[in-house]
Amino acid sequence: MKRRELVKGLGVGAWGLGTSRLKAEGWWLKAQLRRIGIQLYTVRRDFQRDVEGTLAKVAEIGFREVEFAGYPPGTGAPLKAILERLGLTAPSSHIGLQAIRADWGRALDEAAALGQRYIVVPSIGREDRQTLDAWKRVAALFNRAGQEARARKIQFAYHNHDFEFAPIEGTTGYDVLLAETDPGLVQLELDLYWMTRAGRDPLGYFAKYPARFPLLHVKDMDATPEKGFADVGKGIIDFARIFRQIKQAGAKHFFYEQDVTPGPPLDSAKVSYEYLKQLRF
Repeated sequence: MKRRELVKGLGVGAWGLGTSRLKAEGWWLKAQLRRIGIQLYTVRRDFQRDVEGTLAKVAEIGFREVEFAGYPPGTGAPLKAILERLGLTAPSSHIGLQAIRADWGRALDEAAALGQRYIVVPSIGREDRQTLDAWKRVAALFNRAGQEARARKIQFAYHNHDFEFAPIEGTTGYDVLLAETDPGLVQLELDLYWMTRAGRDPLGYFAKYPARFPLLHVKDMDATPEKGFADVGKGIIDFARIFRQIKQAGAKHFFYEQDVTPGPPLDSAKVSYEYLKQLRF
């Protein structure tokens, strides 16, 4: 090898090592969210009045994924056609716990008709979370629901609020669900606002239960003593810190949501989308 070629080769190798180190230490080429979604509960009133019009406005803002909070009339092929026309996909939906007990097969059929990959129970009623044994019964129910969902190539998941983190007999309901459910059958949609409000750190759960959080709800918290909702990027939650660990979490979908928006819901959705679009982590 000629001296000039040898020096050139060494230079490329050194640059490669240097850039690898820079990447590892997060000094450059920071990551960003590629497909940002919205939980349609955020725009529920608009959605109830005008399904297609609201979906069009969501797509115009820039969202590419939507998560249903229950299904509107006209589910199945007509709704899927609207989504496709607007360049949207609906990878998941929220379905009440009662659906598992009443007509789970129908709920799975509706999800399959829309091409959904996840079906999420958004909450647990007070009567199902009073004791440790009650939480264990819910976990067993989730395992059965997850088994049926998997048979149709749909992943079952559960979405948290803050009550799951209340102490109960030396543990918490959330930890019971994680410990008592089969990771292949039951995964978690982690709501960053509610976990933060409960005083828990998402990174601790990512580390303890890696790859169990394919879905994240991205909502912000204001700095008031009441810990109310804020447009994403206007509050106190450090999303860059959390998103740097999304590979460990197994997170694939990121849905902006606000239970109560500071302003008109679509305006808040635009502010939050623009923040998430420019965020690097």
